[in-house]
Amino acid sequence: MRSAFITGISGFTGAYLRDELMRAGYDVSGSVLSDPGPGEHVLDITSLEQCRHVIDVVRPSHIVHLAASSFVADDDKIDMYRVNVMGTLNLLQACADTGHRPEKIVIASSANVYGNTPGTVDESMTPAPVNHYGASKAAMEHLVRTWFDRLPIIITRPFNYTGCGQSERFLVPKIVASFVQKRSFIELGNLDVARDFSDVREVAYIYRALLEADAAGEVVNVCSERPYTLQEVIETVRKVSGHELEIRVNSQFVRANEVSVLVGSAAKLRRLVPGTMSIAFADTVEWMVRRGVDAAADGMVAQTSLHG
Repeated sequence: MRSAFITGISGFTGAYLRDELMRAGYDVSGSVLSDPGPGEHVLDITSLEQCRHVIDVVRPSHIVHLAASSFVADDDKIDMYRVNVMGTLNLLQACADTGHRPEKIVIASSANVYGNTPGTVDESMTPAPVNHYGASKAAMEHLVRTWFDRLPIIITRPFNYTGCGQSERFLVPKIVASFVQKRSFIELGNLDVARDFSDVREVAYIYRALLEADAAGEVVNVCSERPYTLQEVIETVRKVSGHELEIRVNSQFVRANEVSVLVGSAAKLRRLVPGTMSIAFADTVEWMVRRGVDAAADGMVAQTSLHG
């Protein structure tokens, strides 16, 4: 049986990828920082010793490396580099030190490496990150490339993606929650930004397809090729939810060096994994809104039961 090891398996993406791989017949395990469940291993990827131990115990046929410090506005910049750069290198070094060569390793980078590159960006464009998150991922990519001749690696550059279960620290879940909870207003940053959004279920499918693709030593965008402005996102959620609220711009939410427009080319992705699934952004929003409405209704029922 094929076995897959997912670092960060309990995270937003990891949970969907676990389901995707299990449906495809993989024996799936992964790493967590604490409180492991079935098939989960406690792992601090900044520790090479811990990485060696887990890889030697699990010896997976496939690895997807998702664990990262992934929130752009995270205040701990040093930790971001330790996790995103050194943590990734520790995982690869652990494979070498234990003599274990997986059939494929997929490593998640980020489209943030492109920075403010105008137009539709493809993988040939030189990284030009404008924040520490993007810079940490770009540094990671450069060092991982030195392993291309030793391990079968694909680096992904996912653009923005969302879905049920994503933290409200991120843009779309924050907007959806405000409409579902029927708040009177929401505070946002720059309303003129535009992003390329995908559905997390689509991303999980793509990661599985890349694990099984006859390709290695590649860097590939994971994107929808369709930019949505913040105004369009708000309008889509408004239509689905049927709620109106006031949009307030809070200058404290406007980031320095904000990436204004970020949209990717998926031409290379289509060559590597033809026939990938495609979920319309409006369908993703409807899924998130309906799930939010159902959760709110369940909460009201539970509260009514508690109070008789």
